[in-house]
Amino acid sequence: MSREIAPACKLMLAFTILLGVAYPLATTGLAQLLFSNAANGSLIMKDGRVVGSSLIGQNFSKPGYFHGRPSAAGNGYDTTSSGGSNYGPTNQKLIDRVKADIEKFRRENPEYSGPIPADLLTASGSGLDPDISPASALAQAPRVAKARRLPVDKIHQAITRSTEAPLFGFVGEPRVNVLRLNLALDQQFGPPAEPAATR
Repeated sequence: MSREIAPACKLMLAFTILLGVAYPLATTGLAQLLFSNAANGSLIMKDGRVVGSSLIGQNFSKPGYFHGRPSAAGNGYDTTSSGGSNYGPTNQKLIDRVKADIEKFRRENPEYSGPIPADLLTASGSGLDPDISPASALAQAPRVAKARRLPVDKIHQAITRSTEAPLFGFVGEPRVNVLRLNLALDQQFGPPAEPAATR
């Protein structure tokens, strides 16, 4: 009996060291060496502190900032409740939520009269999408320019600079990271001059 147990114990110890210690250390080391930013969560720093991740959206609501997509994750962009609503297109709750979002968008963006881009009315599958389409950013540009007391052309230029091309030129769609765009605006023009009550 001991002749069978001893080799099994040795194999278990060897594989524990190999797969439980050596392999995780090697992959962690390689990730830190080759993809340090991604391995650490693609964190975005401002003034020496972490203000978010380029992979996870945030709930912006002030008029001087661009707003992201609706989120069905908890109270919005809650990483512990990541997921979509799973409502079908005929679900009354989805219809009511989209109607409310249309009204809210029109109220917040009275200068924009065109069709509202779909990604401003639909939540992503994860509820954490950090990006919007360039069309969604342009639809919000007049509001942001007014709140920041800037010519709308300056905001258009910031959107153009922040627009990321599809991966490898053909995978996905052009996109704008909302957090990066808002930080770029603050860095270039300073925070928007909003009343204290809305800050």
